[in-house]
Amino acid sequence: MCFRKRNGYRPPDRFNAKFYTGPVPADRESPMTRSETSPSRAQHPSPRQKPNTCCFCWCCCCSCSCLTVRSEDDKRGRRKAQETKLEPFPCEPCPKPTIEEIKQWAQSFDKLMKNPAGRNKFREFLRTEYSEENMLFWLACEDLKKEINKSAIEEKTRLIYEDYISILSPKEVSLDSRVREVINRRLQDPTPHIFEDAQLQIYTLMHRDSYPRFLNSSVYRSLVQGGSRSSSES
Repeated sequence: MCFRKRNGYRPPDRFNAKFYTGPVPADRESPMTRSETSPSRAQHPSPRQKPNTCCFCWCCCCSCSCLTVRSEDDKRGRRKAQETKLEPFPCEPCPKPTIEEIKQWAQSFDKLMKNPAGRNKFREFLRTEYSEENMLFWLACEDLKKEINKSAIEEKTRLIYEDYISILSPKEVSLDSRVREVINRRLQDPTPHIFEDAQLQIYTLMHRDSYPRFLNSSVYRSLVQGGSRSSSES
C-alpha cells in the first residue's frame, strides 16, 4: 500500500482555494465572492442582516412615533406616581416672627418645631432639599393625634400609611424594619398614636440631619438679617 494512503494522506482537491488558483466554477463560488461581483446583491443587504434599530421599534431612526408615545406614557406614569392620597398641608397661618423668636430657633430644634412660623420656614428649606415629606408626615401624625372619631382614625391611618409608609409611595419616609413591623401589627386596630414611634424617628432624623443645614442656609440667614433690619429701623 502506498505510504501516503496508509497514513491517511488525501491529495489536494483541485478546487481547494489553498492549492487551486485557476477559475472557480459558479456553483463553487463563495457567498462573499458572489456578493462582491454581483451589483444587485451588493446593493441589497442580506435578509439576515438587521439595520441599526432604536431600542423601541424596528426602524433605522430615533425620531419615530413610537418614541413619542413611549415618552408621553412615561410622563403620565411619573405624574401618577407623584399623586398622593392626602391633601398637602398648607402653610400654617401665623404672625410674622420677631427677631427674638428667629434667634431662638437656633438654640434648639424643639423651639423651632413648636413655633408655627418656624415650622413653615423649616418646611420651606426641606422643600429645597427634596425631603419635605418628612415634615408632611410629622404634621399628618400630629393631626391624627387630635382625632377622636374611630372611622376618621381608620381612614387617616390608611392614607398616612399609603402616602408615607408604603414602599410604593414616592413620598416614603425612611424608617427601620422594627418600626415598620410595629405599625403593621397595629393596623388591624389603629389608634391616634399608631405612628408614634415612626414620628419620633423622623423627628430625630430631621433634628440630626436637616436642622444643622437649615441654620447655615440662606433661608435662615435672610430671616436673621431681615429681622435685624426691622428691629433697628423701629
